[in-house]
Amino acid sequence: MQFRYKKITVKIGSNVLTKSDGTLNVSQIAHLVDQISFLRKNGVEIVLVSSGAVAAGRAVLRPAKKSDTVSKRQLWSALGQVKLISRYSDFFSEHDLVCAQVLTTKENFSTRLHYLNMKNCFETLLENKVVPIVNENDTISVSELMFTDNDELSALIASMVNSDALIILTNVDGVYDASPTSKDAQLIEQIELKDSKPEEGISAERSDFGRGGMLTKFRIAKKVARDGIGVHIANGTTENVLLNLMNIESNLKHTFFEPNPKSANSVKKWIAYSDDFAKGKVVVNQGASDALNSKEAVSLLPRGIVKVSSKFKKDDLIKIIDEQGNLIGVGKANYNSDIIEIEKLSEKQRPTVHYDYLYMENRD
Repeated sequence: MQFRYKKITVKIGSNVLTKSDGTLNVSQIAHLVDQISFLRKNGVEIVLVSSGAVAAGRAVLRPAKKSDTVSKRQLWSALGQVKLISRYSDFFSEHDLVCAQVLTTKENFSTRLHYLNMKNCFETLLENKVVPIVNENDTISVSELMFTDNDELSALIASMVNSDALIILTNVDGVYDASPTSKDAQLIEQIELKDSKPEEGISAERSDFGRGGMLTKFRIAKKVARDGIGVHIANGTTENVLLNLMNIESNLKHTFFEPNPKSANSVKKWIAYSDDFAKGKVVVNQGASDALNSKEAVSLLPRGIVKVSSKFKKDDLIKIIDEQGNLIGVGKANYNSDIIEIEKLSEKQRPTVHYDYLYMENRD
């Protein structure tokens, strides 16, 4: 078999790993581990982002008293994570492979230093032929600092480790042009960077055990593909799904997001997923918006800023908003917001955000 990629990030959703009653589907986990082990032993580097802990924990114990959503997730995650990683460890051991648990929170990616520390962790594990198994640490996460779901986490990980592809395994065959339950729904097998129409037909319905849905997957997949990483969304319950996806000659029915041929640099990749940690906000005029969204390498100059909505200091991340209120980019500030008006008077203005530290939301 000729493998399509040398390094992949695989995200497995809760509905793939659990039965309808919330208990772990042990045979399904074993089958997926068999495939991952085969690929790993044949030279493919794999980072696994696995849901299922909260769903597994829910099947173990019900809260003793009425609890809020975050408290219940903390309880179920703490209980379920033990069951989930134990299963993975046992199954990988049968293939003489070692797996490692990596629990993280969104805050771990809040600064460039934290990001690089996490990146080094994954590089070390992969160098030692360990299979990292990643999940959000729901036991200590708080709602405002939680990932949208593990789809968002897997996108950040795929970008961080420079994966060739992100594979998202769910309980449907991919993205449809209508609700998959509709008899007229058609599977969309390939989505180009500029294709936005499929989003109109996607149901916002969420899965039974996960926090996300296909709409979230679509938006995240488009973002990852824009950064130069191909994305596959496929049915994780299909027999040998990973082996088929990795086989160049396979015709497995699923959805593939065509990647941008130009890959973003490491700094831009970090910025792309760090907008929640932006401390400042500026509003730019139409001319600046058009220039920043063009295909040219353009920095944000002070003359394009019409308003500082939130003050910031040098090296803070700032959101760039157009006059209609849309987020168009995120970047690292070159200096404090207090001197923007002074810079506007300069004959040679220094960029408020240099192109090398600027990520545009919709520029290919």
